[in-house]
Amino acid sequence: MRRIYLDYNASTPVHPEVARAMHAAEQGSYGNPSSTHWSGSEAKSILERSRAQVASLLGCAPQEVVFTSGGSEASNLALKGLYFSIRDRPAHIITSTIEHPSIVEPCRFLERLGARITRLSVERTGRVDPEDLQRAISPDTILISLMHANNEVGTIQPIEACASIARAHGVPLHTDAAQSVGKIPTAVDELGVSMLTIAGHKMYAPKGVGALYVRSGLQLESLIHGAGHERGRRAGTESAMLAAALGMACELALDLSWTVGARELRDYLWTSLKKRHGEAVILNGHAEYRLPNTLNVSFVNRVSADLLAEIGGVAASGGSACHSGRVELSPVLAAMKVPEHEGMGAVRFSLGRDTTRLDIDEALQLINAALR
Repeated sequence: MRRIYLDYNASTPVHPEVARAMHAAEQGSYGNPSSTHWSGSEAKSILERSRAQVASLLGCAPQEVVFTSGGSEASNLALKGLYFSIRDRPAHIITSTIEHPSIVEPCRFLERLGARITRLSVERTGRVDPEDLQRAISPDTILISLMHANNEVGTIQPIEACASIARAHGVPLHTDAAQSVGKIPTAVDELGVSMLTIAGHKMYAPKGVGALYVRSGLQLESLIHGAGHERGRRAGTESAMLAAALGMACELALDLSWTVGARELRDYLWTSLKKRHGEAVILNGHAEYRLPNTLNVSFVNRVSADLLAEIGGVAASGGSACHSGRVELSPVLAAMKVPEHEGMGAVRFSLGRDTTRLDIDEALQLINAALR
């Protein structure tokens, strides 16, 4: 059976250009970027060139980019770093009910330390209401963290409107853009955000590298203490090789033309399923404000794990998971108030640069056969 990969939101393959950039950095720049000799200088040069590539994609200054080990570390640095930098007053953080675990768990951790957390609800398509944010802000609010686009259903949040409210109250806004970078525009000034998370393996770089954009003037306490790497914001000798990979991935992400074809194939997959199965399939997420590559559909009265097992040649993600012998609905779908008989059968198909019409046609054949 030919294998069909439709799980690009989970992880992407390393792009050939990214692999070449990694190889070149690995072969020629093995020195410590902090060393002053020739080998260290070469590594430092690659590191800063890569930082400039990331900054170019985000429309920010290179010194506002902090390299991390991935999206989870970047988001943890944003939340915990800000919290620990201002422990001299009450701390209130606003987030949403559909965030990635890299936001959910740090918020729970900070809650145990005394922070007050407000979790904004979302409507049926997965979007927060900026007016709810306006009402939630208090004099103690130190940070707002709202994801740019949801990893499961692809819904894009009204970040610009939320950032405008945050600025009016003098509160920094962080956005987890791990799913949106490289798929839709993410210029930080247009979004209006103070911090933004990037995950390399979601955008054709390898696992193990990411970045956090931190607007100039915003102070964060480092999570990893040691020497003064990354301008004192993240200790640990930087990897020129991984930085080169992320830099090249960001350079490739400047061209979003591939998303036009991905959107067409995504819509073809949806209309084909809907035409064949009618009310037995339901769209999850916003029909318009959605990532161009993401389709999350519920197969009514089915269990996604069983369906995915039947279409084993297709790599996709389910909206339910088995815990202690019990099938549970995804927290994101539950927060969107998707009924269990729909949500248990939710499957996310996420397309990438390499997805073809043949991939979709063959996936449809397998899905239709399983549903029969």
